[in-house]
Amino acid sequence: MQKRRRVAVVIPKYGLVGGAEGFAAALTERLAGDPALEIHVFANRRRADDDPGAIRFHHVPVILFPRFLRTPGFAVLAQRAVARTGVHIIHAHDRMFRPDLYTMHGIPHRFWVREVRKKRRPSLFDLATIQVEKGMVTGGACRYFLAVSHLAREIFLREYPVDPNRVPVIHPGIDPGAVTERSGETERRETGRRYGLPAAAPLIVFAAMNFDIKGLAFLLAGLGRLKSLHPEEAFHLLVAGGDDRRQYEAAARAAGIGDRVTFTGAVSRAELARIYAAGDLYAMLSKFDTFGMVVLEAMAKGLPAVVSGNVGARDLIREGDNGFVVPHPDDVDRVAATLFRALRPERLTTLRTAALATAQEYSWEKTAGRVAEIYDKIMSLKGRL
Repeated sequence: MQKRRRVAVVIPKYGLVGGAEGFAAALTERLAGDPALEIHVFANRRRADDDPGAIRFHHVPVILFPRFLRTPGFAVLAQRAVARTGVHIIHAHDRMFRPDLYTMHGIPHRFWVREVRKKRRPSLFDLATIQVEKGMVTGGACRYFLAVSHLAREIFLREYPVDPNRVPVIHPGIDPGAVTERSGETERRETGRRYGLPAAAPLIVFAAMNFDIKGLAFLLAGLGRLKSLHPEEAFHLLVAGGDDRRQYEAAARAAGIGDRVTFTGAVSRAELARIYAAGDLYAMLSKFDTFGMVVLEAMAKGLPAVVSGNVGARDLIREGDNGFVVPHPDDVDRVAATLFRALRPERLTTLRTAALATAQEYSWEKTAGRVAEIYDKIMSLKGRL
């Protein structure tokens, strides 16, 4: 009988709110169903309601203060905990020193600091994180770097010129039960009643925890330009998320669309799914997003998507078929023109059908299957050492 392979999955927060945390949990739960694998999760925090099932959890402490020690501290303590367990494969979802493979949910931190945050002087936290990441990439232990999008892969290879064959793209999946057609106008009526939405106007949905990074300002500017060019064009924007809304309410008023924007505040995942089901179009013009799970989640409810060229989920978009890509989110005229095209009533029905069909192509089972193939390659490489 073949011996089960012990796999260490390493991430500070397992299954909590966030793209990386949710990705790691959904993938790991599928991998745990493989009888050839024995899954061990090393994390500082996990969901209180998690049923461990076949997964074995190990607590890893974190250093909260001083802040700059968080990344190297977790990397060291996780490495020690993993070493005591005696696993065959270390699969890191966060930066550590000697994993066998690393799923990059973000971009190289030095690129993030320099190009996205545009910091003149990196903080001690930034410098420490950059050093851990550099050691992981150049240290020789990590055999594969899994990119969740082609955008993430391009930027990683630009910053770290490793063998491109070691950097495959493996997209996230989605639960089959989350892929559902709109069941009529029930969701729209109920959502409209909860948030006081106009009954007739097409509903654009935006959902984020960080309005700045996800490009809400770009979207408001584009909608303002759309209204000025086409005053008769009906639309309403529903903004879901608990970030500070004050400056964006002011921006909406300044753009002349204050009466066409509604902020929900923080919502549950169940409520967000109902909002998607009530919507007509999803829009996310991020400054940068490695993938953007919300795009796939929205498409699973039949919402076509308008995304910026800085969103990794642009991989899902077939231009004019299931959505649109705006290369530069600060191009106000292009944003307005794209939204105008997307909102055409005669186009929305076919866009919705295509968006739903796209979501059906992605499943966590497929993603887990591809990751398991990488595990096989790693074991083969280790067998030759």
